[in-house]
Amino acid sequence: MAGLLGAPVHNPPMSSTTAAEPVDVVVIGAGVVGLAVARALALAGREVWVLESEGTIGSGISARNSEVIHAGIYYPQGSLKALLCVQGKQLLYAYCAERSVAHQRCGKLLVATTPAQMEELVQVQARARANSVDDLQLLTAAEAVALEPALHCHGALLSPSTGIVDSHGLMLALQGDLEHAGSQVVLHCHVDKVELSLTGRHQIWTQDGTCLAARTLVNAAGLSAPALARRFAGLNARHVPQEFFAKGSYFSLSGKAPFQRLVYPLPEPGGLGVHLTLDLAGQAKFGPDVQWVDDASDYQVDPARGAAFYAEVRKYWPDLPDGALQASYSGIRPKISGPGQVAADFWVQGPQTHGMPGLVNLFGIESPGLTSALALADMVSLLLKD
Repeated sequence: MAGLLGAPVHNPPMSSTTAAEPVDVVVIGAGVVGLAVARALALAGREVWVLESEGTIGSGISARNSEVIHAGIYYPQGSLKALLCVQGKQLLYAYCAERSVAHQRCGKLLVATTPAQMEELVQVQARARANSVDDLQLLTAAEAVALEPALHCHGALLSPSTGIVDSHGLMLALQGDLEHAGSQVVLHCHVDKVELSLTGRHQIWTQDGTCLAARTLVNAAGLSAPALARRFAGLNARHVPQEFFAKGSYFSLSGKAPFQRLVYPLPEPGGLGVHLTLDLAGQAKFGPDVQWVDDASDYQVDPARGAAFYAEVRKYWPDLPDGALQASYSGIRPKISGPGQVAADFWVQGPQTHGMPGLVNLFGIESPGLTSALALADMVSLLLKD
């Protein structure tokens, strides 16, 4: 069976009998975080099966984002998002260089589009320093425009360590590493229910009737992680958060963008605002916006939302031509805080939290989850080791 972009995936025969097949580690979810966790455990000598319900790796959250390597600027001091983003950024740049994964340290400008926002830039810079991000440079409007002549702003913060990455290439490299270490990815494998054990192996049933008995179980199911955890017999319900879904649509730019760096407005409730990002070919896209939804499977982009994009983008690029934006794609953030609530941190729950040996649940792994993936993997490995 072919995996993402034609990568070979070897699906082992899975029995349809009720007899449990013993395995060492099961990771549910073959997104970038699940693959990173599986790789880390496989390199530590564990035999890992990654169970993925879709027909390719990384077809959910990991395939529908901005592909940005974040610097760790915005997050509250001491939060997992702040700590893991800063650690993960360093690990990710090193890994991409080592494994020849396409990436670019292009830098980012965080812009003040009104005079009143200049004080907010100063506050963001102070928060970044508290997170050990000390390379931000506060620029005047003239200095920012000297870097990006098409830009309009009253000032900006330059983040030189922000970059972009080929997320699919990254996931293929992670998959290759774990398979080379003797582990495997199993596609079209939907987990139906789980029975946890305090003393033995956790039993995992898939929709085709297969039963696996695993010493270690990692729930990295992304959007489905809370719903899946509710089907874990033996897990106290108080350890499972309520999920919320924030849809973000992207619009692509027809023609060449006059920018060499990413451009972000100041953050807005639920997201980071309608920002300009570039892919590795230099193509520009704008987004995501924030649309709270109940259906986590609706990825249709409403072209009518483009009208609001023009207004937001023209705050920092007033010369955006009429008709230049085209509906492109959307993603859905796996939130565990809802509209009007303070943004939740990552939930990384190991046995020390819920009392179940060998179980780790990953909840609310939204941005900067891609940047943090390798650091998250190290954290999960440590939780399981302890």
